[in-house]
Amino acid sequence: MVDSFKEIFIFVAGATPQIITETVYALAHCEPPVYPEEIHIITTETGRRRIEDTIVRKDLFALMSKEFNIPLKGLTSESFIIVKDSQGNPLEDIRTEEENEAIGDTITSFIREKSKDMKARLHCSIAGGRKTMSFYLGAALQLFGRPWDKLYHVLVSPEFESNPEFFYKPKKNKVIECRMPDGTVKRLNTKDAEIQLAELSFIRLGNKISLHGKGFRELVAESQKEIDIATMQPTIRINLAERVIHIGDKLIEMIPMHLSLYTVFLMQKKKYCKHLERPYCFDCTDCYQSHIELSDRPALEEIVKYHRQIYKNQPLKSEELLNRWKDGMGIDVIRQGISKINRTIKEQLNDETILPYYSIVTVRKYSSSRYGVRVEKGKIRVE
Repeated sequence: MVDSFKEIFIFVAGATPQIITETVYALAHCEPPVYPEEIHIITTETGRRRIEDTIVRKDLFALMSKEFNIPLKGLTSESFIIVKDSQGNPLEDIRTEEENEAIGDTITSFIREKSKDMKARLHCSIAGGRKTMSFYLGAALQLFGRPWDKLYHVLVSPEFESNPEFFYKPKKNKVIECRMPDGTVKRLNTKDAEIQLAELSFIRLGNKISLHGKGFRELVAESQKEIDIATMQPTIRINLAERVIHIGDKLIEMIPMHLSLYTVFLMQKKKYCKHLERPYCFDCTDCYQSHIELSDRPALEEIVKYHRQIYKNQPLKSEELLNRWKDGMGIDVIRQGISKINRTIKEQLNDETILPYYSIVTVRKYSSSRYGVRVEKGKIRVE
């Protein structure tokens, strides 16, 4: 995490522009205070006009800045992200299924783009706009949010909530009127108003899943698929003493040399993992090893380490391997071993659905072929 973030405030807003000033006020009164360097408001054309008729026309940011010594810039046309339909026309409201999908895609695309800046911290408020807008903003932050990003809901005293005359709690008390449900008018003192900011917890998938989809619907389906893949994989348990592999309830027998080599591939998922903070591997291949790394002397010694556990009472058998390949097993021997290991697993596992996660695969990375196993690191047990 960086020492100092660029603080970016993001709102969804509609008929109640007050949530913008109330949230800015609440964050400015946090300990420590948080001041916006950028403010972005995702809304419709109707929402934009309402915000301009209130916050902009009344110059409320300038008033708050002067009253509370908050470094606030005024809203400009660039502050607004207006939702558009499939023809590129700005939406006046969000009512149809197509319009809801448009707002979901707009919010997701915007959060995805802003989250690319690792020096920025996103402060997202779900207090305004239609309920679907709030949902999409929270969901987008789940997909792309980083550990330091924040999600909020602003809570205001009921009698002041959505009051067209109340935008924040001024230092000097003001009297404003509130029309009650029975039609009577009640006079309210702003000194009695309470504005609280509730920080909401959310699941951060962020860099734990590699997402390539564009629209919100596609991204959700892709995320679900990745999570399903990670959780559906049976545990793989290597029993070196018995020379067998258990993949779920399937038993696979393998000759000692191949079992030792396969164990090396499995254990590299943990030994060379560059993202220990991630609970799932998904499509990460950063731990995969090249031909050169697999065929040199240190790699052979790693293979022999597991070979010795197989031949615990016959140490000379493992020493023979070290004497046979003094400089390592060589590329051709490794390739042949991989081919035979994959054939053994395929024949005995007999399950095409999960086979790709337990076979040794090849990827092109860093201008060379690299080898590894896709199974989740948390599913691997070696005894």
